[in-house]
Amino acid sequence: MLPVNELRNIIQEKSPLIHNITNVVVTNFTANGLYALGASPVMAYAEEEVADMASVSQALVINIGTLTKPVVNAMLLAGKAANKAGVPIILDPVGAGATPYRTETAQRLLTELDITLIRGNASEIANLSDENVKMKGVDSTAEVTDAAEIAKNVALKWKTVTALTGKTDVITDGHITYTVENGHALQSKITGAGCLLSAVTGAFIAVHDNVVEAAAAAIGFYGVAAEHAATRRDNMGPGHFQMHFLDALYDLKPEDIEQLISIHS
Repeated sequence: MLPVNELRNIIQEKSPLIHNITNVVVTNFTANGLYALGASPVMAYAEEEVADMASVSQALVINIGTLTKPVVNAMLLAGKAANKAGVPIILDPVGAGATPYRTETAQRLLTELDITLIRGNASEIANLSDENVKMKGVDSTAEVTDAAEIAKNVALKWKTVTALTGKTDVITDGHITYTVENGHALQSKITGAGCLLSAVTGAFIAVHDNVVEAAAAAIGFYGVAAEHAATRRDNMGPGHFQMHFLDALYDLKPEDIEQLISIHS
């Protein structure tokens, strides 16, 4: 059993600073989700300060959802400062494969920075391997088979940990692999569920030396929170779910986590 409750308690006690360079669609939800978890979010994008902010944070989360040239420059500056300071970097390659610019940017970040973890859906991860998956905007239009094998290949190719999330989540460094089977379909009906997951994973990695374990624990916890939120009696749709989900990140009971979490190695 991974130390899910222990890591969550450490986050609540230490409130690690998580620096997010994320997309404009999810900024508020990401900040509120990190606060609910017990972490301290900061959203800093200006090239003049990102290096300073990244170097004093406990994790840097880079999300390529809404790219511009200044944002890419800021990501590189922050990432290089984080690498120099030994701060873990989480990359969320939103929509990789949707356009050449997105794919090239994700690959550039992976090439120029030492990325601790890549967190994406099956199609995004596949487009960082040698497979091409058709996209509709930033959403996949196809299912990816052999997700575990793709996740392992990407981890080995980029020398990082890969978290491929979907119906069954796969977390691997290419050698050690965990699968997680928690979550709820309503997560796909709200904007930013995956983006917030990347940030939450960053918070868990910030307080644990084993990246694979921390990522699996984070993804399991997150999935249980979604399941718990979906069972609320007054949950009538995505709006209520989003509200209850933030509440669950805040007050999910340890015994509920132990009872519901489904992590396998």
